[in-house]
Amino acid sequence: MEQEHIPQAAPDFKYCHESRVFKTGRVFPNDVNNHKTLFGGKLMSTIDEVASISAMRHCRVNVVTASADSVDFLLPIRPTDSVCFESFVSWTGRTSIEVFVKIISENLYTGERAVAATSFLTFVAMNEDGTTAPVPAIVAQTDEEKLICQSADERSALRKLRRSSSKKLASLLSTTKYWE
Repeated sequence: MEQEHIPQAAPDFKYCHESRVFKTGRVFPNDVNNHKTLFGGKLMSTIDEVASISAMRHCRVNVVTASADSVDFLLPIRPTDSVCFESFVSWTGRTSIEVFVKIISENLYTGERAVAATSFLTFVAMNEDGTTAPVPAIVAQTDEEKLICQSADERSALRKLRRSSSKKLASLLSTTKYWE
């Protein structure tokens, strides 16, 4: 029997840990590039996947990826490693949700762990009718959450500038087929 989704009143705020997602995977031979390290695109796909779960856990409505604000590859990830993705909501606007993703590699032979990459993505909460949905504020509790959240307003301002620049650039680009 299919259950009907009945919207609940959204709380005024939620804690970062309520949106936390963990996903661990292995690096297999078909996941690596010619340098024998994890394909960046494969890593980015999983980053978007776990971040979208964090965003939906926060607002409990559909979300769309508005931007991949940053993906910083810090260390190579090799076939001898597992990869652990940890994400949580780090900032909210009226309808926007920023999610932080930390990627930890673990050498499966030695147990050595290191932060191999970090990423910030932004999502927009969407009602079923396609309109934007308001989202609860976010409250950081742990030292790491506070560290990430304290610079969120600065990242938001940079995101707005970058988006404005991207829109301006897009308005100047051609859509003509190159073969015409």
